[in-house]
Amino acid sequence: MTSGKSVRADVAFVQSALGQVLTAVRAEGSASHRSIADYLMRNPMRGTALKIEEMAEGCQVSTATISRFARDIGFASYGAMRSALAETLHSAMQPVEKLRSSIVRRKGAVSPGEASIEYARANLSATHSALSQQSLDEVARKIGGARTVYVLGLGMSSSFASLLALHLQPYCKHVVDMAGAGGNETAAGRLVHIERGDVLVALSFPRYAGDTMRLAQFARNHKACVVAITDAPTAPLVALADHALYASSAHGVLPGSYVAAVAVIEALVASLMVSNKANVRKAARLSEVMADYLIGPAV
Repeated sequence: MTSGKSVRADVAFVQSALGQVLTAVRAEGSASHRSIADYLMRNPMRGTALKIEEMAEGCQVSTATISRFARDIGFASYGAMRSALAETLHSAMQPVEKLRSSIVRRKGAVSPGEASIEYARANLSATHSALSQQSLDEVARKIGGARTVYVLGLGMSSSFASLLALHLQPYCKHVVDMAGAGGNETAAGRLVHIERGDVLVALSFPRYAGDTMRLAQFARNHKACVVAITDAPTAPLVALADHALYASSAHGVLPGSYVAAVAVIEALVASLMVSNKANVRKAARLSEVMADYLIGPAV
């Protein structure tokens, strides 16, 4: 089960000043520096406790490379970087601890249903804080300009993939919903023609489906753009994605809460719809076509 504490702290860590530095290095640094930045972003808590030799072993680089990395991102030493990592994590954890403590204090008075609503509210708040319009616009441009948009979600994520595909169909040249009857084998068959100029939007939420990562790797190998919609920067799909949108999914009982996932899907589709005048015209035409089949206004 994914911890609400860890998920929201991961998102807050990525949004911190140090997290932004590590994100930039992971995207544009040397191979060894990318390896270290990726390791720290995936394991920030562990990074606060590792000796330099243990960090080097985990990143498969030398201790000298670790020291050079720390200096290159602005720290006097590895120890100073480790201290900054701990301080950043502590700051990221404060709002999470506050929510957790509040729920624990009220445990006797709060029903499971009420607690679930609180998790949903907290997930929406964390997602709203981490999601930028710039990221949504970048993904919307990629989707809008794609030859074919493939939408992938397995397990619990399949329902969200179908929802996204349904919303995208009026505004994209060709949309392939990979979920449905036939399961993973059918999804793989539908992906066989993916190539450069296509976009794969892969949704992956706890519990993560391993085949989602394998199919995303296939798309990446065939030069397609991969967009991940997932719950945290440490999710396994992120390493394979060209773009990532995060929807916090922490829950105290269920494997995950999916309220924020729907919110991100709606935000992405809304960004796509208003991205150009042609889409606005398509929306108006869609309303006209649907009007005869609906009770009430077609919006």
